[in-house]
Amino acid sequence: MTPPLLSIVIPALNEAEALPALLADLQPWRHSGVEVVLADGGSTDATLALAQAAGVGVVHAPRGRALQLNAGARLATGQHLLFVHADTLLPPDGVPAVQRALRAGGDQAWGRFDVAISGSHPMLRVIAWFMNHRSRLTGVATGDQALFMTRQVFEAVGGFPEQPLMEDIEISARLGRLARPVCLRQRVTTSGRRWTQRGVWRTMVLMWQLRWAYWRGASPESLARRYR
Repeated sequence: MTPPLLSIVIPALNEAEALPALLADLQPWRHSGVEVVLADGGSTDATLALAQAAGVGVVHAPRGRALQLNAGARLATGQHLLFVHADTLLPPDGVPAVQRALRAGGDQAWGRFDVAISGSHPMLRVIAWFMNHRSRLTGVATGDQALFMTRQVFEAVGGFPEQPLMEDIEISARLGRLARPVCLRQRVTTSGRRWTQRGVWRTMVLMWQLRWAYWRGASPESLARRYR
């Protein structure tokens, strides 16, 4: 069989609540030849059953987003890779937008979407606005923005650095040495649960502090302890 052009990799850990919406959203694209792989980090809820019932590929990996993302990419067979969190939904034209961007060739070897954060708190819209504009200015993307790239550049940078936090920031920096990202204006919609569970202001300040500390050279392990 001819390998798919695009593989979508979903890291998951106990995502039975959020996963059905994403799997349903991706089902039409699976029928058109897009491969979907779920990389499970040891779920104890119905995550695996849901994935298997939907007919997507499943790979078991040690717990940790970077480890899971790399495991999913190894199982995937597509020339292009799109990494989507389990609580994130693509825009209606998200898949063709990625395919157009990466098929263009040249310097367009990786990129990300703009993001919207679901939830009623008004600050979530402000946070998303800053995330999108900061990313466009710095060339650094977060996992919430659904990173995509060619397999060639993914392998060229050694995949996601297998560290417990900031793996998205680090791979963006490494990819950025090869090419500027394609910053798609179509928006993925990610859950605001991380912000609302801990408090929007508290979480925002914590994330700024962690990124500042990472930029100053703090270890991902120490930052992960602070995040938890």
